[in-house]
Amino acid sequence: MKFTDDELLSGTLSGDFRAVARLITRIEAGHPRARALAAGLRRKDGRAHVVGVTGSPGAGKSTLVDVMALEYRKQGLSVAIVAVDPSSPFSGGAILGDRIRMSRAAEDPSIFIRSMATRGSLGGLAKTTLESVHVLDCAGFDVVIVETVGVGQAEVDIVRTADTCAVVLVPGMGDSVQIIKAGLMEIADVFVINKADRDGALALEKDLLTLLSLAEGPSSRWTPSIVKTVATTGDGVSAVVSAMQQHLAWLETSPEGRSRRLQVLSQTIAALASEWIAQAALKGSADRLRALAEECMARKRTPIEAAEELVQWSQKAQR
Repeated sequence: MKFTDDELLSGTLSGDFRAVARLITRIEAGHPRARALAAGLRRKDGRAHVVGVTGSPGAGKSTLVDVMALEYRKQGLSVAIVAVDPSSPFSGGAILGDRIRMSRAAEDPSIFIRSMATRGSLGGLAKTTLESVHVLDCAGFDVVIVETVGVGQAEVDIVRTADTCAVVLVPGMGDSVQIIKAGLMEIADVFVINKADRDGALALEKDLLTLLSLAEGPSSRWTPSIVKTVATTGDGVSAVVSAMQQHLAWLETSPEGRSRRLQVLSQTIAALASEWIAQAALKGSADRLRALAEECMARKRTPIEAAEELVQWSQKAQR
């Protein structure tokens, strides 16, 4: 079914899954009108709670998201899921296999699930994740869950997208060392120790408590919750959702929470603007870029000199 621009806008604002899916597809494909359409979407009767779920590969993020979505549904809340999968550096393709582990949520016709590939983007998310979350927010979903690819210490773009970030850890995978490092430790609003029926879960919880006790800051700051779960059986999932909702309440009622939201929105705007400025600056530069690459190959220029030349060329082209 084809949608006109007006049908996409009205359909998205009314929560029509087909219109929402089509608009996100256009955004991912770089359709000329898609960004303008998404920018024109506004919904004043609410704001979705955007929940980020991140952690190392194999931590059970997809299974956890699956049961979290069902828990939110039990509360009568509408749920959308954005599952980001890595793209192959060779073919550019992606399996988009996270949905395989979300079989229970997929059976609920009221849960919207969207898979997207990173398409070379670093940071754990796809380039269009921010815009897609905006579309889902305007579509009227109460909760938008964003599952990142398996991330490392520096891949923490989820903090610019989500109101509440859950970092999923697993006993016996070296996470006691990983959580000490900057990045994942700093973005977590909720720590989830998944597969807590394994040996080492109590030790991991103890390490987390020790690290959190060393954190400095005002007493009114948010102290990350620690929740133990077994996602395959659903154990502890209601406690995870409760911790997420407590963090949302803190965001909405405390001065620190307001400051956090303003900071995240500022980073979001800056990230989008930076990307769009770069796209505009490099538009139509393919031939010049290739010529500069040839000169670098011949050792006539360094990549730094070539980059400076490309910037100058772009500035002249835009005058």
